[in-house]
Amino acid sequence: MKRTMPILPIIFMSILLIGSFPSITNACSCAELPGVEEEFERSQAVFSGKVVDVREKRSLKGELTKSVLFEVTNTWKGVKQSQIIIITGQGGGSCGFHFNEGQEYLVYAYESTMYGAKSLVTTICDRTNELSVLQEDLTILGEGQQPIEDVDLTGKHEENQLYIWVAIVIAMGILLIFIY
Repeated sequence: MKRTMPILPIIFMSILLIGSFPSITNACSCAELPGVEEEFERSQAVFSGKVVDVREKRSLKGELTKSVLFEVTNTWKGVKQSQIIIITGQGGGSCGFHFNEGQEYLVYAYESTMYGAKSLVTTICDRTNELSVLQEDLTILGEGQQPIEDVDLTGKHEENQLYIWVAIVIAMGILLIFIY
């Protein structure tokens, strides 16, 4: 018993010390979703479309994000091209919206640096959802317009992969220099 008594204050002080240096965490807290009109006003882009591709990317801040390539079906605001790339978080504390390839969505997006470089972003705090769920939104928004400019953003969406390969080749070159 006498041997455990000096250890207890050390354990207590250790717990107190660890607790006094909290780690930085991300948390996603959304108030009630805004109404259709309010969301439309604050969004830079409102469109419906099918998800063509979802890719994980690392932001400039080092956080993992998702880059989502859409084939635009209809547009109500800010989109003129047949394809568009939207950035979202991974989910959880980053407020990312989960998109499934092949699924159609009504997307409300805005320009932000939330996930790194300035880009169009959507989160779970926006009205973005599967198209079949947002029939009320479609009624209020009215008939959308077809995109007027046909584009193929597949190459731009894959450019992140090119940087990875360049980095691998450079790293291998440096490694070979040190070996020989």
